[in-house]
Amino acid sequence: MNKIEKIKKLKKERNAIILAHNYQRPEVQDVADFIGDSLGLAIEASKTDASVIVFCGVDFMAQSAKIVNPDKIVLHPEAGAKCPMAAMVNTTELKKMREEKKMDVVAYVNTTAETKAIADICCTSANAVKVVKSMPDGIIFIPDENLGKYVKRFVSKEMILWHGFCPTHEAISVEDIEKEKEKHPNAVIMAHPECTPDVIDVADKVASTEGMVRYAKESNEKEFIVATEIGLCYRMSKEMPDKKFYCLSHAICPTMKKITLEGIIKSLETMEPEVVIDDEIIKKARKPLLRMIELGRD
Repeated sequence: MNKIEKIKKLKKERNAIILAHNYQRPEVQDVADFIGDSLGLAIEASKTDASVIVFCGVDFMAQSAKIVNPDKIVLHPEAGAKCPMAAMVNTTELKKMREEKKMDVVAYVNTTAETKAIADICCTSANAVKVVKSMPDGIIFIPDENLGKYVKRFVSKEMILWHGFCPTHEAISVEDIEKEKEKHPNAVIMAHPECTPDVIDVADKVASTEGMVRYAKESNEKEFIVATEIGLCYRMSKEMPDKKFYCLSHAICPTMKKITLEGIIKSLETMEPEVVIDDEIIKKARKPLLRMIELGRD
């Protein structure tokens, strides 16, 4: 029995569903029941009938699945797959800032459960503008400063931006894109809003990963430069074989790539590592997450 057959067998035995982020390894995407961005995965997790959710992504994603499904078993095959951006929020400092500024907190979904428990509402890159527009004037936006700067292009409200960032997107430069554009002059430039402002400025389309997939499918263009983690190019090339997608070879999230087929098999066999969150944290973090899901995409 090969690895894929073994996973199928274990999924059936455990009544399990596999959710995978767009940045996962190709072979992990291939065994997933659903592939998507943070918002899509959160929505899928909130409505699944499966008894077990195997979450192939970084830690905050698996935690979000547990928060919206407190009675289900959520497995995160690789405990070391952590989001460096999520770790950039100091909850003690955030609580102090909130008390001093008397402002609501909008937390990017790329945050820990403990951070979400302090927030008033969560957002993803797919609905950050919509979420901020729905809030009263004066907010603390955490933790991605680049996403916050992008939102400020569309919203005139006072926003205090936390000094966090995604190392993978921060490393994407205008020069990287220009080099690809020289090789592929007819290609449309798509960029993720976690990229730096100068990269956003040269992009033809700025969108979440799911937004990029949707845009490419609807576009008449045939070539795209994709300024985000390289895992997305696999999915798009697979779903749109008639189009060409050029990712930046160095745009790799090392923690996203830690999850493997072997890890998924072991997780389903042992039912570990299981995501465990304090009940009080779940109760507090659930409200801002559900508010985000209810708002949907921009």
